[in-house]
Amino acid sequence: MFAVVRTGGKQYRVAAGDKIVVEKLAGAAGDTISLGDILLAGEGSELRSTDGLTVSAEIIAQAKADKVIVFKKRRRHNYRRKKGHRQQHTILKILGIGDQQAEKPKKAKAAKPAADEAAPAVAETAAAAPVQEAPAAAATSEARAKKPRAKKAAPLKVEGAESPMTDNPVETKNDAE
Repeated sequence: MFAVVRTGGKQYRVAAGDKIVVEKLAGAAGDTISLGDILLAGEGSELRSTDGLTVSAEIIAQAKADKVIVFKKRRRHNYRRKKGHRQQHTILKILGIGDQQAEKPKKAKAAKPAADEAAPAVAETAAAAPVQEAPAAAATSEARAKKPRAKKAAPLKVEGAESPMTDNPVETKNDAE
């Protein structure tokens, strides 16, 4: 059986027992991970549904790729930059392709209390804590409604009044005409 798996922005065709090199994944050597993003699965020329299908893999090693030299140059400008880069990757060994439900152990469900036992517990809780309204919010809204807001008065120009900026009397419309 084979599957096409997407991880690290790339797609890989895998089968049980294959070793692949992928972009760095979290985990140490010896850890088992499951790849859940399966695009295609099948056996031979027949395809299979990918619903609930996972690929289990074991991390063999966390390693670095070969060094890549990044060299930048602008001729006649005395500009040269040389940098090296080593990409981190993970080496995986594919253990198997199977259903997600078969790999995970089933969890035991907690026992629910009977309906007769649940009703008194709710009644006791309701009686112990009476419902309280929010008096602070109501009081502030009432205070706002009762308190009149002060309006700013427009400045008045009086004939003969002096300007605070100068010692000259302020001109009015009547004086300008």
